[in-house]
Amino acid sequence: MTTAHTIDALPDEPRWTKVIRPRSGWFDVRLEPLWQYRDLILLFVWRDFVRVYKQTILGPLWYLIQPLLTTLVFTVIFGRIARISTDGVPHLLFYMSGTIVWNYFANCLMSTADTFIANAPIFSKVYFPRLTVPIGIILSNLIGFALQLLLFIGFFGYYRLTGVAVGVTGWIVYTPFLILHMAALALGVGIIISSLTTKYRDLRFLISFGVQLWMYATPVVYPNSVIPERWKWLVTLNPMATIVETFRHAFLGSGTVEPGQLGVSLLITLSLFLIGVMLFSRIEKSVMDTV
Repeated sequence: MTTAHTIDALPDEPRWTKVIRPRSGWFDVRLEPLWQYRDLILLFVWRDFVRVYKQTILGPLWYLIQPLLTTLVFTVIFGRIARISTDGVPHLLFYMSGTIVWNYFANCLMSTADTFIANAPIFSKVYFPRLTVPIGIILSNLIGFALQLLLFIGFFGYYRLTGVAVGVTGWIVYTPFLILHMAALALGVGIIISSLTTKYRDLRFLISFGVQLWMYATPVVYPNSVIPERWKWLVTLNPMATIVETFRHAFLGSGTVEPGQLGVSLLITLSLFLIGVMLFSRIEKSVMDTV
């Protein structure tokens, strides 16, 4: 009787508001917590945006100075000295259009590729969906891209007022999807590299070199029209080549956009994004054992 009385006196089991369970397989990807932790994502966005130029004299103005200086260097080297064709587009507009698009992609890629190692002190202390960190990086870099896009539009307006024959095309309505396309590609490739660098640290030393090679394989400083016909298929396999070419065609009317190439680019981007999310979700549960 005493035993029965003791059992009846036990309090009810606590009702937990959050239950953390291990992932059971490659396809066990849970994205719903990202919405629950949306406030944390905004905090990461603010952290990453402020951290870049913290304790600098010019602060966020560097978001405008960097692409402008890069554009001027490209104009002198590739436009004046090498005399590479720009398909009749003013050098400043041609190089700036490619620069701001590539900068957004490259900054997102290089930052997300360092997610696990750079944030190891936070990951080891508290639980939260690890994918919130790279998403915060993508969104914080989007602020810088918006500022640079406004700078580009300002120069575009100046050239239009001076009578230069440049103009937007109907593809400009695709711009929001183009930005989403870039973000998904950078996030997918970045988190794949981040997942692999937890075991293979050598990749950290190859990222910058690989990004530079990728830039020269993308029509940033040259138009797609100068690529020999026999190498066009390689351009199709580079999603960023299609993105840069589409952006230029949308805002400057330069180059051409083929729906087939755009479809291949989207397919490759989605594949890399899905592989990245699955690999990232698989690695995150044991990352602190290897970092």
